[in-house]
Amino acid sequence: MSAERSVHVVASGLVQGVGFRWHTLQQAEALGLTGWVRNLPNGDVEMFVQGGELVVETFLAWLREGPGYAQVRRLRVREAPRQGGLTGFTVR
Repeated sequence: MSAERSVHVVASGLVQGVGFRWHTLQQAEALGLTGWVRNLPNGDVEMFVQGGELVVETFLAWLREGPGYAQVRRLRVREAPRQGGLTGFTVR
């Protein structure tokens, strides 16, 4: 089993109004990740994701491409402290 990893992610580009949060939720749930996703006032989308290291890497690779009509121009990823008490993945 791989080590646990927690990351804070901000996606920039055409990531609002294109179903980005919904698709992110679906992908995170399919991979068994916990965390959340939300729109930011500046047009970016912010996420906190935690799970197995390899699964988080798979998720980040998916995010770099983005879903359908989204155009991810920049993905900022930084390691973050684990957040206890999270169950599942939510849209905020």
